[in-house]
Amino acid sequence: MKKEEVKNRIAKLRQEINYHRYLYHVLDKIEISDAALDSLKNELFKLESANPEFITPDSPTQRVGGRPLAKFNKFRHSSPMLSLFDAFSEDDMRDWEERVKRILKLSPLDKGGMGGFYCELKMDGLAAGLVYEKGVFITGATRGDGQTGEDVTQNLKTIESIPLKLRLPAEKELSYLGLGPKKCQEIISTVANKKIEVRGEIIMSAKVFNELNQKYKKEGKAELANPRNGAAGSIRQLDSKITAERKLEFYVYALASALGLEKHEQEHELAELLGFKVLKQNKYCSNLDEVFAFHHSLEKNKDRLPFACDGVVVKINNLALWPLLGVIGKGPRYIMAYKFAAEQATTKIREVIWQVGRTGVLTPTAVLDPVRVGGATITHATLHNMDEIKRLGLKIGDTVILRKAGDVIPEVIKVLPGLRPGSEKEFKMPKQCTICGTPVVKIDGEVAYRCPNQFCFAREREKMIHFAGKKGFDIKGLGDKIIEKLMEEGLINAPQDIFTLKVGDLEPLERFAEKSAENLVSAIAKAKQVEFSKFLFALGIRYIGEETARLLSLFFASQMRKMTLGELVKIARIKKEEDWEKIDGVGEKAGKSLTEYFKERRNLKLLQDLEKLGVELVYEKTKKAQKLAGLNFVLTGSLKHLSREEAKERIELLGGKATNSVSAKTNYVVAGENPGSKYDRAKKLGVKIISDKEFLELL
Repeated sequence: MKKEEVKNRIAKLRQEINYHRYLYHVLDKIEISDAALDSLKNELFKLESANPEFITPDSPTQRVGGRPLAKFNKFRHSSPMLSLFDAFSEDDMRDWEERVKRILKLSPLDKGGMGGFYCELKMDGLAAGLVYEKGVFITGATRGDGQTGEDVTQNLKTIESIPLKLRLPAEKELSYLGLGPKKCQEIISTVANKKIEVRGEIIMSAKVFNELNQKYKKEGKAELANPRNGAAGSIRQLDSKITAERKLEFYVYALASALGLEKHEQEHELAELLGFKVLKQNKYCSNLDEVFAFHHSLEKNKDRLPFACDGVVVKINNLALWPLLGVIGKGPRYIMAYKFAAEQATTKIREVIWQVGRTGVLTPTAVLDPVRVGGATITHATLHNMDEIKRLGLKIGDTVILRKAGDVIPEVIKVLPGLRPGSEKEFKMPKQCTICGTPVVKIDGEVAYRCPNQFCFAREREKMIHFAGKKGFDIKGLGDKIIEKLMEEGLINAPQDIFTLKVGDLEPLERFAEKSAENLVSAIAKAKQVEFSKFLFALGIRYIGEETARLLSLFFASQMRKMTLGELVKIARIKKEEDWEKIDGVGEKAGKSLTEYFKERRNLKLLQDLEKLGVELVYEKTKKAQKLAGLNFVLTGSLKHLSREEAKERIELLGGKATNSVSAKTNYVVAGENPGSKYDRAKKLGVKIISDKEFLELL
C-alpha cells in the first residue's frame, strides 16, 4: 500500500476498534467476537510498527507500551480531590439535610428547595483524575493527599474503559440531556478544543480478583488481600504490562471542569456520551425517603454486584447549590457517603492496653484473638473511652462482635455475655498514666481521661512523631523508633532539639553508621524550609487538621508576601477567638484552641527557638494584600492572559471566591472570548461584567 493508503487504513482501523470498545466497555453490547476484535488490533499494530510516523498517543495500540518506570512523578490537581463525610444511619442523613437547609436558609418543611439528590454506588476502589486536551488523554493521576497525586498515566492507558480519545457527541445526543442548541455547541467546542478533567474510581471486579488469586496460588505467588488493594497495587506498578494483566475498570463519578451543566445527573449522562463507563445502577431520588429505599435495596443485594460496594454517595443534584454550600474541613457539604452496615466478626478480648496520645488522652485498645474481617487480619481494636466500655459492659476474656468499615479503625460494638467462660475479669481504669505514673484526670465536659503531665514521655514522643511526620516537616529517615531512641538517649526533649542534632551525636547510636547519620542530618537541614500549611499542622494544635491548616496558611499568606516565625507570633498572640472564627473554615473549637495555643509560653518558646535555628516558612504561592476578600467571581469564555485554573487560583489566593454559577451574590463576571450563558444571565441580573484585561488590572 502507498503511504496515503496506509494512513487511511490506520485511521479506519482505529475508528472501528474505538467503536467496539465503546459498545463493549460503556454500553455492554457486543457486535463482533473477541477473536475478530483481536484480529483488527493485530492488523493495526503491524501497520503502525511498519509506519511509526503514524503512531499517535491516542491509538489503541498505545494502551501498553514503553519501558518500566523508575518512579512516579508528582502531579498537582487543578482543584482538590476531596474526602467525603460519612453517615451510618437515617438519622445521620436527616441531620445532614437539616444542616444544608440551614445554610441555604430553606424552611425545614421545604421538600423541593434543593432539587433532589443523585445517588451513586460507593465503589471500593481507588480515585483518579484524568486530563484530556483537545479530546486526547494526556495525564492521569491518583488522588494522593487530595492536593497532589502520582502521575500514573502509563498505567491508566492499559484500562480499556478509559478512552484515549474522547468520543465527540452529536448535538442531537446532547439535546436529550435537556440542553439547548447553544449549550450543545459550547460543550462540543470545549471537548474538541480545550482541556477538561474527569474524575472516577478504578476498581477490580470480583471475577478478576478471584481469577487472579487462583492463578497466583497455582504459581506460588502471594495472593491479593481484597479487590481494593488489588486495584491500588495494580495502578502503582512501575511496569504497565503488569497493570494490563489485572484487567481494571474505570467508572466516572464527576466532571471536574465547568461545562455549564445544571444538574449533577447530567454529568454522568455526558460522561457516557464522551466514551466513559458510568454505573447504570445510579439513581435520582427526589427526597430522603427515596434515598433510604434505594440504599436499603442495594445493601440487601450488594453481594450480587460484580464489584465491592460499601454504601451510597448522596449528592445534591442542583449544581448551582454546590458553591453556596462550599467545603468544610476534609470534604464538601453537598455530598454525604451513606455507608452500609460494616462487616463484622466475633473474637475474644485477651487484654486491654493503653495508648497515650500527644494531647495526653488515654485510649483503651483491645488485644484480640486474630480474626479476618473485611479482607484483613485484625489483632487490635479501639474501645474509644471508659464510657464506651461501661456501655458495652465489657470484661477481659469476653467474646465480642468486631466491626470494620472500610479504612475505619476496627471497633468492638457488642459483648456476648452468654459466651463468658467464668474466668473473665472486671475492667478497671488505671489511676495513673501507664507511661509516666502521673495521676490521670477527667476534665469536666469530656469523656476522656488525660495524663496532665506536659512532659510525659509518651505525649512528647507522639508530639515529636507528629511534628517530624510526612504531613508535617516530613523529615526523611526520622521514623518512630529513631525518635524514641533519640529521646531515650536524651538527645532530643522537644521538637526544636531535632534541628540541633549533629553527625557526632548520631554515630555512637546503634544502627547509625557514618553515612546514615550524615543522611539524617542532611534531611533535617533540608526540612528547615517548610510549607506554611505543613508547619501549622506539625505544631499539633488541637482541632487543626490538614485542611484547616491549609486555610490558615492561605489567610496568613494573603496578609503579606513573606512571614517569619517572629511575625507569626506577633500576629497570632493578639488574635481573639472571634478573630480566628472569621477565617473561612475555622470553627468555634478551632478558634478557641488557636487562642489558647498562642498564649502558652512553652509554645511561643518553640516558635522562637525554631526561628533562631533557621526554620523558614514558605508559601506554595506568595501574594500581596487580601484585596478580593468577600468578592464572588464567575469566569466564562476563553481568557487570553491566564488559564481558567490560574485565574481561579489568583482569586482564591487574594481572598475571593470563584464559583460556577451566576447569582445575585456574584460581584463580577469575567468574560473572555465566546462567553456562554453565564454572560447572558449576568446581564439579566445586572451583575458587573469585566474583560480579562480589566480582571488583570483588578488583580
